[in-house]
Amino acid sequence: MELRNYDPSVIYQVKSLYQKQHDMAQQLDTLRQERDAINPHIRGASSAEERSQWISKAKEWKEKMRVIEEEKARVDHDLVNHALQIPNQTHPDVPVGPESSAKIVKVVGHKQVGGQDHLTLAENLDLVDFEQAALVTGSKFYYLKNGGAWLEFALIQYAMHKAASHGFSPVLTPDIVRTSVAYSCGFQPRKKEASQIYDVSTPSTVDTTAPRLCLVGTAEIPLAGMYAKKVLKEAELPKKMVGFSHAFRAEAGHGSAEERGLYRVHQFSKVELFTVSTPAQSEGIMEELRDLQEEMFTELGLCFRILDMPTEELGASAYRKYDMEAWMPGKNGWGEISSTSNCTDYQSRRLDIRYLSSEFKEKVGGKDVRVPWHIKEKWLGYCHTLNGTAMAIPRIIIAILETHQQPDGSVHIPLPLRKWIPGEPSLLK
Repeated sequence: MELRNYDPSVIYQVKSLYQKQHDMAQQLDTLRQERDAINPHIRGASSAEERSQWISKAKEWKEKMRVIEEEKARVDHDLVNHALQIPNQTHPDVPVGPESSAKIVKVVGHKQVGGQDHLTLAENLDLVDFEQAALVTGSKFYYLKNGGAWLEFALIQYAMHKAASHGFSPVLTPDIVRTSVAYSCGFQPRKKEASQIYDVSTPSTVDTTAPRLCLVGTAEIPLAGMYAKKVLKEAELPKKMVGFSHAFRAEAGHGSAEERGLYRVHQFSKVELFTVSTPAQSEGIMEELRDLQEEMFTELGLCFRILDMPTEELGASAYRKYDMEAWMPGKNGWGEISSTSNCTDYQSRRLDIRYLSSEFKEKVGGKDVRVPWHIKEKWLGYCHTLNGTAMAIPRIIIAILETHQQPDGSVHIPLPLRKWIPGEPSLLK
């Protein structure tokens, strides 16, 4: 856990809490047996006085159980919260260390040098308005308008169609989910870190037992939730989806010059690739996701590199992660535009996404054959889940503006996007 920048003491806390939970469960079982043993005495009492004495003893046992059950509920809650801090296992080929230890897998295209940054270009072309958005909502929000709005629509359509041509089914997801689902996907904050999640509440849910809700940080969360508590047939896998949602991130960087403009914002549009597979399929699917991302960014004419990310850069759910960074001439540096992660069974265990082995049909019968659950369960396995960013719109807009800018301040529009823009222009000007 230390290699992934997680607090290793959490494991020992989980062990201690699990033992407490186990001991309390045994205490409750013993108390129930003792309470149940009193019932025959109550029914067989020879007098009202004797019956009253046994009833008093039963109430004492009931009170003892109530105290332990309340304490066990607190232990159960703490156990889940601490267990969620334990990250996934790590692929043996993942580089060890901080971000600087990332391994460059591939570089596509050639760096351009010089030119204006995306914010200057966008403001000169009347594509964005940060000032009015700050007045209406707050800092790090923005209006995309005119060619900027059409560029977003074009990128969404392009990514959705490209993914569909590779067998991904389109999904429009909710932008609000239960916080427990987000945490099950690995989006809980690390210990002593501020949460990036926007909580959602209404007057009718405050101080109630209603499930906590939050805005999604990525369509990955509701896409994973689509299969929560489901048992799929092995023959149905992999399930390949491409989802569109808005993404909301409470943190917005450090206000440095490198992060100005669209680079790090609180809300943006995002097209997400998501797959549910068998364990045997997942490593091959990860390469498939990476190839699809590479194909799209190459067609958009970007210079980018693919990184095998090191241990300290892996989120809680990731077994392995590739990042893609585009060269951004305006800031004279690389900027992340996409990532792809194999989460193995981390999310599926927390969301209860399982599959029924094909061998069940061969040796027992079809999926709907009535057999005792303890027999059927032997043929069940946890699915693997994978995700990849098809298009994080603001980051790609940055890369397009800075990469394809012309000496006169106009911007060349990549050919695959033109059919989605009225008039199919070749330039933003």
